[in-house]
Amino acid sequence: MNDLLALALLVVVVIAGSALCSGVEAALLTVNPVRVHELAARSQPVRGARRLEQLRQRLGRTLSVLVIANNVFNIFGSLMLGGYAAIVFKRLGIGGIALPLFSVSLTVLVILLGEILPKALGSRLALPVALSSAPTLAVLARLMLPLVLVLEQLLPAITADNEISTDEEEIRQLARLGSQKGQIEADEAAMIAKVFQLNDLTARHLMTPRVAAPTLEGAASLEQLRSTLLANNAEWWVVLGEEVDEVLGVASRERLLTALLEGEGGRNAASLSAPVDYVPEMIRADRLLTGFRRNSTGVRVVVDEFGGFVGVIGAEAVLAVLAGWWRRPQPAGETGRP
Repeated sequence: MNDLLALALLVVVVIAGSALCSGVEAALLTVNPVRVHELAARSQPVRGARRLEQLRQRLGRTLSVLVIANNVFNIFGSLMLGGYAAIVFKRLGIGGIALPLFSVSLTVLVILLGEILPKALGSRLALPVALSSAPTLAVLARLMLPLVLVLEQLLPAITADNEISTDEEEIRQLARLGSQKGQIEADEAAMIAKVFQLNDLTARHLMTPRVAAPTLEGAASLEQLRSTLLANNAEWWVVLGEEVDEVLGVASRERLLTALLEGEGGRNAASLSAPVDYVPEMIRADRLLTGFRRNSTGVRVVVDEFGGFVGVIGAEAVLAVLAGWWRRPQPAGETGRP
């Protein structure tokens, strides 16, 4: 009876060891690396987070340690159990059919309880399992370092670093999935997609073309421009000189109308204009938005590669992309129907 009890205890040890290795391996492969990095980067990091991040940075080495440990239990442990079981069954006089049944039963138990079930649990509870096992796994990695270094020389792929990286399309997909699962709001996911759209648009796409831009003659008095100012509610006006493409400045409608109300109708538009900020027509919208934040003028004059005045753009044109109001203009002749 003592021999059977010892055999049963050894079976439990082998299956438990295999289950631990399999569960931790599944957790390491499933855990979100971005989440681990966030936990490790806190001012008071979660216990085991920094160690786990270090283990994931050398994921090939860490998995090698787990695979070696798992196979020690699965292969070496099973062989030892088979040999010991043969001795025990021979002593008890039941070696005929008992040993094949024991081998089949042990194989089934290792597959179910040592592989399938722990990997399923490890995947479902990836973060807590990975965090709790990180300190022990780090110690095991140090103990097995000589063997792992030999394997790295034979298999250079093990040495590859596992750095966190992503791209625009992956972030878009994550935002979309988060919205579908209810983790983030739908409008937040849409906003994330529109932020990336800024990098694909330029001032040329968003500007008001010169032919439609609100302009004033710099030499004209406010009294002469009264009807124009009242008929058009454009916030900013481009003040032009006599020469072609001669931009004297930009003037706000508020300032011009205020001067009219204060009885300064004899002043010309050029005297009330502010200095011009020029931007090339191929500047990206994200860089343009940053420029608006640094300067409160609120409007930019867009020029081509020759310095010619081609349009005007305000911060609201860029913000319209983020808000979803902007629509890419269709070429002439298209109706929008397929």
